Amino acid sequence: RIRMLEETVGGALFVRNQSGAVLTVAGARFQVHAVRIVRAFEAARREIGLPDDVRARVAIGARFGLWDGEAVAWLVRQRQERPEVAVRAEIAFEPELMQELIDGHLDIGIMYTPQRRPNLEQLPFMIERLRLITSDPHNSIGPERYIHIEWAPEFDAQLASEFPTLFSTRITVNIGWLGLQYLRTTGGCGYFPERFVGPQLESGEFHIVEEAPVLDLPSWLVIRDDRDRSLIDPMVASLLDSVRR
Repeated sequence: RIRMLEETVGGALFVRNQSGAVLTVAGARFQVHAVRIVRAFEAARREIGLPDDVRARVAIGARFGLWDGEAVAWLVRQRQERPEVAVRAEIAFEPELMQELIDGHLDIGIMYTPQRRPNLEQLPFMIERLRLITSDPHNSIGPERYIHIEWAPEFDAQLASEFPTLFSTRITVNIGWLGLQYLRTTGGCGYFPERFVGPQLESGEFHIVEEAPVLDLPSWLVIRDDRDRSLIDPMVASLLDSVRR
């Protein structure tokens, strides 16, 4: 099968020896396309298996934290209001979300830092208000207690301007949920969206550091220009309406 593939694409993809096989330069180039081919095949297989009364399929992906709250409630409503539409939802980071939008495997992407690309439209989604949260309001705020969450480059730039010393922290995580679990386990402080830690603030488990500045983090909804507008646009309008109420 490998030999047939190499004959089809017109070049050697592997160098074979007694210890195994390694990619050639051509093989490394083909690997990028191979991943897309596999994704397209899997998507086609899923669509073929859909019931006959399903007229369309919509794929939406978002950052982990952006699925919290209204976005999930919206997803439930779509299942109720549009039973003829199959929906696939996923969690990923910006590079993967952008690539899937470019390749046509996603119809809607929600993220903090989209890249400007041809044939993709960006709409403001919502602005996160990040507050400095602490487990003990009597302790000082310093890098030894600070948990850094990689929300987005825009957040890092604002933090560097307001609290440059916090970047010497020894604990950094890439999603808010993990930062929250670490904070609950060990104590300390970190920047979180208010909606993300609402229950802990109400119970008194965490406290807002009132003197610390509020950092705003915009998020964006990204859609393809060649979308089925009669299908996607009403869903997008409903999603934007649900987060702006």
